[in-house]
Amino acid sequence: MDQSDLSGAAATTRDVIVIGGGPAAHRFAEAMHARGSQASGSPTTSITVIGEEAHLPYDRVALSRRLVDTEDLTLGDVSLWQSPGVDFVGGHRVDSIAPAARTVTLADGTTIRYDDLVIATGSSATVPAIPGAESGYVYRTIDDVDFLVGEVARLAAKLRRPANVVVVGGGLLGLEAAGGLQRLGARSTIVHSGRWLMSAQLDEGAGQALGRLIQAQGITLALGNRPSEVLLSDSGRVLGVTLTDGRHLNADLVVFSIGITPRDELARAAGLDLGPRGGIAIGEDCSSSHPGIWAIGEVASVDGTCVGLVAPANAMAEVVADRLHGGTALFPGIDDATKLKLSGVEVASFGDALAKTEHALEVVYADPARGLYQKIVVTDDAKTLLGGIFVGDASPYSALRPLLGRELPAEPGAYLSAAGAEAPAGSELPDDVQLCSCNNVSVGAVREAVRGDHGEACTELGPLKACTRAGTQCGSCVPLVKKILETELTKAGVEVSRALCEHFSLSRSELFESVRILGLSSSEQIIERFGQGLGCDVCKPVMASILATQNAGYILDSGRGALQDTNDRALANMQKDGTYSVVPRIPGGEITPAKLKVIAEVAADFGLYTKITGGQRIDLFGARLEQLPDIWRILVDAGFESGQAYGKSLRTVKSCVGSTWCRFGVQDAVAMAIQLELRYRGLRAPHKFKLGVSGCARECAEARGKDIGIIATEQGWNLYVGGNGGYQPVHAQLLAQDLDDDTLISYIDRYLMYYIRTGDRLQRTARWQEELEGGIDHVRDVVCNDSLGIADELETAMAAHVDNYEDEWAATLKDPERLRRFRSFVNAPDTADPALVQVIERDQPRPAWPNERDSDDEAPARTGPVSLSGPTIPLRPALRQNSTTRTAQ
Repeated sequence: MDQSDLSGAAATTRDVIVIGGGPAAHRFAEAMHARGSQASGSPTTSITVIGEEAHLPYDRVALSRRLVDTEDLTLGDVSLWQSPGVDFVGGHRVDSIAPAARTVTLADGTTIRYDDLVIATGSSATVPAIPGAESGYVYRTIDDVDFLVGEVARLAAKLRRPANVVVVGGGLLGLEAAGGLQRLGARSTIVHSGRWLMSAQLDEGAGQALGRLIQAQGITLALGNRPSEVLLSDSGRVLGVTLTDGRHLNADLVVFSIGITPRDELARAAGLDLGPRGGIAIGEDCSSSHPGIWAIGEVASVDGTCVGLVAPANAMAEVVADRLHGGTALFPGIDDATKLKLSGVEVASFGDALAKTEHALEVVYADPARGLYQKIVVTDDAKTLLGGIFVGDASPYSALRPLLGRELPAEPGAYLSAAGAEAPAGSELPDDVQLCSCNNVSVGAVREAVRGDHGEACTELGPLKACTRAGTQCGSCVPLVKKILETELTKAGVEVSRALCEHFSLSRSELFESVRILGLSSSEQIIERFGQGLGCDVCKPVMASILATQNAGYILDSGRGALQDTNDRALANMQKDGTYSVVPRIPGGEITPAKLKVIAEVAADFGLYTKITGGQRIDLFGARLEQLPDIWRILVDAGFESGQAYGKSLRTVKSCVGSTWCRFGVQDAVAMAIQLELRYRGLRAPHKFKLGVSGCARECAEARGKDIGIIATEQGWNLYVGGNGGYQPVHAQLLAQDLDDDTLISYIDRYLMYYIRTGDRLQRTARWQEELEGGIDHVRDVVCNDSLGIADELETAMAAHVDNYEDEWAATLKDPERLRRFRSFVNAPDTADPALVQVIERDQPRPAWPNERDSDDEAPARTGPVSLSGPTIPLRPALRQNSTTRTAQ
């Protein structure tokens, strides 16, 4: 190759060579180009990026998507590489650097001169120095991923069974690799040296919660262990892995994902200063120890540390680009905030997530029934945000991350969505708050772009992201970017788009009405008529909810099962440990001794943890997936039905004892509660909703804290609507008073159906009512005065729901095909291996790991008894020595 092909610009051109073709190199090239590296149409600075891989720079964070789809992961707009003075040369390796001569030499012998050299060689996957490691593979590049996809398919065809894969490493990439390979049909086991997954980023509570959710997907965990040897046959085929405790795991494929090693060999040979643990030592300006040589990304050592995250790499690229244009930018420091969806499980951490700050206060919500763990770390006065961790539901992350180091506008617990709270509304972020940490974009910069302060106004989300770069990398800040966009447009009097997601330009309410009018009955019909693409995590559950509300029949039939989340697919709530809860309906809290006896027998026979809830029901925790049909067969035979505790639907109708027993009661609250619960059971809505019925004004059922509250009077019933409990309690507002039974029910029918038709996705009744123009007065006009002329239509829709309701578990038990959903894995026998989902106590004899199979794939004999009882559920998190723990109840 002729050097002129690489740097054949005029002698006056400043030649900048970048070694490495990864995300950091891409960001540097973008930053240089954006700063105007051209003058009068002729390049004054030539930027040449030399990469070993033939691919253009791509998004390594999204590698797991490549496992299940041949998705193009190329970063940014490819037209960048056709711009004057910007070149990418792929498939070439730099062999050496000569700092004195300011040249680099390629593997083919070509020598190239530079004025400035940017080293962005990144890192390589670390492979342990153990026997047989050379037969393992790594998960680092597109080529690595494409090879693994083909290898899993080849092994499955050859062995005529799923391939057994051992992934060594329980960090970010290890979990992505294990989850992706599992989705390809392999049987994955994760070996991790820590006592819990992601032990570098998560505390023990979060790591244990994550582990249980990962186990629930059929992925086996071998924690607190390292591999000591990869076992090979005489022909070199992988047979298994031996662990440091002497145990053996059968394996057909071994993937190492135990960390990264900075690729600093070129710098080392050139005599540049290195960090104490490798990597090129750089200063605040990202310069190395030799003039004209800079280092960015994972190969750069900042204060002795190399970081494999996007945000620091981007920040370094911006600093060097600024310096090469005469600026004085300094590296702001390492931002290690992370938000990912690992194997389908949301995980996020930021700031002082492990509460190392002296006297830090940890506000924690841990819900084993729903597989959730959320923690906010604040100063000892509970005002200043220091950090946080979220597992299972990371929705608070986008609102909290920009507030790091600032005083929270509300109580910390108000941000714990897992506890039923909703983030405080109406508190605007200051302009100087960092909105997008990946690209260092402030809230003010986004507002300026929306207003068009420095050019054309960006009034749509796509152009706004492109203009500011906010949300273009990891995407975690996109919800907040959208919120700021809508707020600024509203201030300017511009109509705000209510598009459901990128696949639907309609809002939820518009989509609901369109589906109703056209009588559509499947997601395929909805997407074909109103959407595009295959759908996403936002629109799929919305379609499922709309179809469930408008179409009678089993909720998982007609292709609707694929739209549901884990809980709705299992007709049960998944817990932290991967087991499920069983919640039979007990209308009005009224139950007979005989039914109580059945519940007690089920709990005892299946070893379930039992708890009476605040909603007058009994929850049974710890059931395995394959046990659910057996448990429900007993309960259904005894007259119970599903309590729909897993759905966005009616939860409970709480009641006092009313006039039946209480000397203050003026109406039969129990009878009314039972009637309402049986009427609205199974009704799908934008969010869960609850009712309460109090037999007198003493309000023992706390009806005004519910979405719909009914309070008895001497003349009838007072109806209150739009109440919510939780950390931001909202009292329900009076809609009508002194109603008779029939009028009360007709008003509730209308209210609920109007909410279901017009509410936004995941919007509780309180927020829906607040955002309606006219608020409670508008609701009263529609419900009580029929101002829209739709009262009969709403009541007819509710009557159709009531007439067509069928208990979901009773329907499941009647149909062998529906029961197939409750096998723990595809080829499971009638009774699944309990070791697949059971937490094994440390002192118990260990059952064989699920992938420990002989060559004929028969299960080995057990070495001892295995407890089938559910794990002990801790009542509250352990206290840290240097902090106070507050458990959100």
